[in-house]
Amino acid sequence: MEKVFVFLITESGFEYAVLKDLKDIPEVREAFMLFGIYDILVRLEGKFLTDMKKVINEIKQLERVLSAMTMITYSNAYSPISHDSN
Repeated sequence: MEKVFVFLITESGFEYAVLKDLKDIPEVREAFMLFGIYDILVRLEGKFLTDMKKVINEIKQLERVLSAMTMITYSNAYSPISHDSN
């Protein structure tokens, strides 16, 4: 399973509209509003990287999306870090 993260910059004030549009894309697993340079972080999952490329292009074409930065994961070698002392 391919995992991809996409950071979006949207038109000011239209973050919720973009989040609503993202809900219609089956490969979108999570989306978060952010404070900072980027407005939304999207986590995608799909079977093949070629499929993810199509989804990323679909997201870039959404109305009110001004730009996108994509990060593609290449390894699932580590589980989330645990800070337990045991």
